[in-house]
Amino acid sequence: MSRRIGRPIDAGPRLLVRIVLLFGLMAMLPLSHAAGETASLPDPRQMKFEPVTFTPPDVERLVLDNGLVVFLLEDHELPLVTVSAMMRTGSWLDPAEKTGLAGLTGNLMRTGGSAKMSAKQVDEELERIAAGISFSIGEESGSATLDVLKKDLRTGLRIFADLLRTPAFESERVELAKLQAIEGIRRRQDQPGSIAAREFAKLMYGPTHPYARESTVESVTKITRDDLAEFHRRTIHPNGLIVGVSGDFDKQELLALLRETFGDWAKGDVPTLTLPPVQPASTNQSKMLVHYVGKETSQAHLRAGSLTIKETHPDYPALAIVNDILGGSGFRSRLFKDVRTNRGLAYSVGSRLQANVYEQGLWYMRAETKLASAQEVIGRFVDHVERMRREPVTAEELEEAKESFVNSFVFSFASSASIVARQVDLEYDGLPKDWLQQLRDKVVKLTKEDLLRAAQTHLHPERLKVLAVGSPAALSKALAGFGDVREIKLPPEG
Repeated sequence: MSRRIGRPIDAGPRLLVRIVLLFGLMAMLPLSHAAGETASLPDPRQMKFEPVTFTPPDVERLVLDNGLVVFLLEDHELPLVTVSAMMRTGSWLDPAEKTGLAGLTGNLMRTGGSAKMSAKQVDEELERIAAGISFSIGEESGSATLDVLKKDLRTGLRIFADLLRTPAFESERVELAKLQAIEGIRRRQDQPGSIAAREFAKLMYGPTHPYARESTVESVTKITRDDLAEFHRRTIHPNGLIVGVSGDFDKQELLALLRETFGDWAKGDVPTLTLPPVQPASTNQSKMLVHYVGKETSQAHLRAGSLTIKETHPDYPALAIVNDILGGSGFRSRLFKDVRTNRGLAYSVGSRLQANVYEQGLWYMRAETKLASAQEVIGRFVDHVERMRREPVTAEELEEAKESFVNSFVFSFASSASIVARQVDLEYDGLPKDWLQQLRDKVVKLTKEDLLRAAQTHLHPERLKVLAVGSPAALSKALAGFGDVREIKLPPEG
């Protein structure tokens, strides 16, 4: 699913709610009923509940004179304030020879001090007021968060703004961060699951695409303090910043404080997010593309999937429910029931739909299984995709998946901070503020025919790309029946 709504919750939370309601009913019954006399208690399996409905509170949107967008939501339950920010930057701007620059910049904006305070002073002051600040820069955006007590909001916001506007990138902290990044690269091949995730992304998007490319010892070594300062100067501007504030504050006092800390920050040229095109999948592909990474391990880590639609595609709601029924819903999914419960082939198995608004999404099935079972598990993957394309889901599967999706909508707004964060997210992506409500309403209207059409349109077994990580001798034989098998040799990380 998209980064705005996580995987629909499983039956567990709903079951807990029903148990609580059942005990409530028991408490209301006469003692004779509780003692087991003639009248019987309601069967919880037959109990019916009204659909969960929830209308998120409105979040106020304001724009400062320098273009900085602000979202506000007061919540006076606790004397806490959360300030979050999204920055129009990202690792998609990394020069090829210095891949990792954006990530290091985000890291050191927090740890490298500011023009007004040394890194040590920042750490000590945040510890004194029990506040937390974090920064990071990912593929498509940068993010920053401040959590602070109401009484220390002015102090916390001043430090937050200093780090955001004028990071110092202290040389010692830069060298330390580079050494830590290089050590992480050298340990990158220790975990077969991580290898599977990285190499699968490369198969899908290409090794040089921002969604798949990796930093190397060489690229990180080349990065200098001046590179970090220039990346910050070039990409982070107030008119490319969206700030969300939630918690215990007075609106007028907060606005005055925001103008005091950010108001004199001049506008700049904000980069427009532009990703390189992905080579479209061939519609003439007659066999799956099969790859493996040789690593001596007792299990095979499997992934099989393809590029798919964006979150804004009309078929996204239907495909999200298809994925939920197939393997995205944990214990009640088809893959889990078949591969784990009935056949005992894997402890961990499922599917995932990753969609966004900037590039084709990614859909895949995954499992960790014994080397001897790899062939059978991939065969089950294919069989279940074909079944999804061949016959409608059952009425019970459709109802459970829709109910789970709709119920999970509530948990997308679990706190005032999460409500504001989602509005910031939607603003960043240019989506309407009621996007999640629209998505929920579309899911409610889905039919079995809608799901069958989506599966037939977007799931194609012959176009799957398969990746396995495990013993090369075992995998080369196990995968041979699915297509031409190619080995991916990992470069030495040294």
